[in-house]
Amino acid sequence: MATVSSSMNIGNCSYLLVLFGYQGSGKSSSCISIIGQEEFHGTQPTKEPLLCTKTLDCKKLTLVDTPGWNLEDDNAVAMEKLDGESYTSAHIRHLCYPGVHTLLLVIPIGEPFTERHRQGMVERLESAGTDVWKFSMVLFTGADRLWGNGVEEFIAEGGSALQRLVERCRNRYHALDNTCSENSTQVRELLQKVEDMVQENEGSFFMMDDGIRAPWSGQIPEREVGMITSDVVSPIFRSPPRELRMVLVGWQGAGKSSAGNVILGERRFESGCRTEVSSRQQAYVSGWRITLVDTPGWDWFSFRRTPVHVRKEIKRGARLLHPGPHALLLVIPVISTLTSRKRRALENHLEMFGEEASLHTIVLFSCGDWLGCTPIEEHIQRDGGQYLNLIEHCLNYYHVLDSATATRGQDQVTELLLKVEEMVAQNEGRPFLPVKSNPWSFISNGWLSMPESTLFNA
Repeated sequence: MATVSSSMNIGNCSYLLVLFGYQGSGKSSSCISIIGQEEFHGTQPTKEPLLCTKTLDCKKLTLVDTPGWNLEDDNAVAMEKLDGESYTSAHIRHLCYPGVHTLLLVIPIGEPFTERHRQGMVERLESAGTDVWKFSMVLFTGADRLWGNGVEEFIAEGGSALQRLVERCRNRYHALDNTCSENSTQVRELLQKVEDMVQENEGSFFMMDDGIRAPWSGQIPEREVGMITSDVVSPIFRSPPRELRMVLVGWQGAGKSSAGNVILGERRFESGCRTEVSSRQQAYVSGWRITLVDTPGWDWFSFRRTPVHVRKEIKRGARLLHPGPHALLLVIPVISTLTSRKRRALENHLEMFGEEASLHTIVLFSCGDWLGCTPIEEHIQRDGGQYLNLIEHCLNYYHVLDSATATRGQDQVTELLLKVEEMVAQNEGRPFLPVKSNPWSFISNGWLSMPESTLFNA
C-alpha cells in the first residue's frame, strides 16, 4: 500500500471509488443507484470487477464494483481460492490505477452485522495497509428498510461490531435507498462526503499494491480478544452521532447567507447579493457535521406577494437535505421592527413546510452586534410584543449571532448548535419535509415511501 498525492483530485473534480463487501450486500444495486446505468446486474452475483463512469455536476465519477466476499471462507477454502482471488485482486488494482479516493464498505440495513463480519472485513482491508481507513467509508444499503428511523439510530442499535467499524472509518457513512435509483439527491450527498474526505486527505489517494483479498481464517487474533469481549461502546454511539441538517429561511435581505457563513466558520455562501437558487454547504463545526442550505428570501409583508417559483425553490432547498432537515433557522435582522403584518407573513411562509414547521424552527437574530449592551430579551419585548408572539409560536427557541469578533461568533455558533440539538431531542430526532398534496408522492421524488404524516427520523 502507498498513499500518493494526486493532482487530479480536487482541481479536476475526478473521483475514483471502489465498492467492497460480502455477497448479497447490495454493491451492484448501489452502483446502479450511483451511476444510473444498468451495466451492473443487481440481481446477479458479480463474478469479476466492473468499471463504469458518470459525470455529475461537472464532476467525473469512476466506480469499480468487485466480487462479494464469502463469509464462510476458512483456511482450507482460502487455499483453494487463493489463485483466483489473486487474479481478481490484480484486476481490481488495474482498474483502480493509479489509486482510489474512497473505499466504500457496503453493509445492508436489516441484516445482522456480527463480530465475524467485522473481523473478516478488517483483515481483508488491512492486508493492503492500515492506512486504508483514511480512505474508507461505510455505505449502508436498503435505506428503505429504516421505516422512518435514521441511519444514526440503526448504528446506535446495531451493536458494538458495527459501531466499531464505523468508528474505524472515522465515523464516515452514508445510506442509499436502492429502490429509488432515480433519486439524485442521495447521490449528491454521497459525492459531497467523498469530496470532504478528499480534502481531509489533502488530495492523496490510496494505492492498492498488495490487493484486498485475504479471507478471514475464522480465528480472532490475540490482540483483538480483549476488545471483542468488552461491552464498552464508544461514547459517540451512546447517542446518535452529532450530525445536524438545517435550512436558512427568511425575508429578502435578512442576512441568511452571512449567517450561514458565520455558522460554517468561513465564506461558503455568496453574501451581499440576492440568492436566486437554493444551495447546500457542509463543514465540521465544534464537533458537529453541519449541512446547511441557503434559500431565496421571501416577501416581507405577504405570502401571496412571494412569487410561486420562489416558494418552490425554498421548498426544494429543504429537499436537498436527505432524509430531511432537523431545523429551520428563521433569520431576522435584530435591527428590524416587527409589525403584526410582518409577523403573520413570517408564520404563513413557515406553513409552506407543514403545520408542524414551528416545532422545528429557531428564530435566529442576525447582526447581533447592533444590540450593544441591550439584552436580547429586552429587545424581544418591544414592538408591541410581536417578537414575543413569534418566538412563542416557535416554542420559545431563539438565538443571536454576533459576527463582530471571530471568538465571540464561534462561541455563539456552538451555543446555537446546542439549542438545535436540544430541539431535535424534543422532537425525538424527527426531521421533516415540506407538505405535498399527494401523501405518497415521496416515491416519485426519491424519498422513503411512506405517508408524509409519518415524520422521518434522523
